[in-house]
Amino acid sequence: MTSPDAPHNRWSDLDRPPLNVAALRRGLLRPGGLWSSLDVVESTGSTNSDLAGRADDLAEGTVLVAEEQTAGRGRLDRAWTAPSRSGLFFSVFLTPREVPVERWGWLPLLAGVAAATGLARSAGVDLALKWPNDLLVTVPGDLGHPRPGETPAGAERKAGGILAERAGAGVVIGMGINVSLRAAELPAPTAGSLALAGAVSTDRETLLRAVLRSLEEWYGTWRAAGGDAAASGLQEAYAAGCATLERTVRAQLPGDRSIVGEAVAIDGDGRLVLSTGGGLMEPVSAGDIVHLRGAEGGLT
Repeated sequence: MTSPDAPHNRWSDLDRPPLNVAALRRGLLRPGGLWSSLDVVESTGSTNSDLAGRADDLAEGTVLVAEEQTAGRGRLDRAWTAPSRSGLFFSVFLTPREVPVERWGWLPLLAGVAAATGLARSAGVDLALKWPNDLLVTVPGDLGHPRPGETPAGAERKAGGILAERAGAGVVIGMGINVSLRAAELPAPTAGSLALAGAVSTDRETLLRAVLRSLEEWYGTWRAAGGDAAASGLQEAYAAGCATLERTVRAQLPGDRSIVGEAVAIDGDGRLVLSTGGGLMEPVSAGDIVHLRGAEGGLT
């Protein structure tokens, strides 16, 4: 059912109320806290692009949330689109000056751990991390998008993604998380949402507060450790929640090169370590990862 005063958007309905920016600010902006400002816009091309474009004028802890993104981007410039108010689409600006720049590569992985932790608490959904920047949920296998190897018990689907970009003196980290998408609205057979995974809550304000508070906690711990992923517990936490480990994967690398191997570890630099046979270990720092064999036997 569509609200009579809703914007002219075919996705707007009463099941997807707008975010209350005043309530979010009361719950997240506090003296001495990380988050310094929070704004919500009805629609924008990309919250990452918006913040990156004015990074020189931003304070650390700036948060920009969009009810709808029309040109959201994932890794490798993949498009990320979803119905208005159906998810969380936001970016934050961080300036970890105390941390050596060579350790900033951990930030997207940190954001993944923070999002998975916050959503597990607030939505009651177990999320897994696909290296380097995807959030996976398990949904029933009969949603109208069957995949080879799916079982009635369900399959892992992508419910969120993270994109980190250097901007000015800091980093812009963007997240897109599918919250209330219905089966007919899924953009691809490999997509899912918190609702389809059985979330106990799809209240976006509750979920956003939980993710940002978790991100503040993890970022503070990591920064206090000088960006040391082992000392801060980040490396261990990421490995514990990573669905890529102990699977056979194909890594599509820059330059049209690909390698196949078993994902055996996340090293101290946040790289995925593949065992490619014959005792050879190859760390992957950037690339597109395809799960070739998982619990369901299918591709992810």
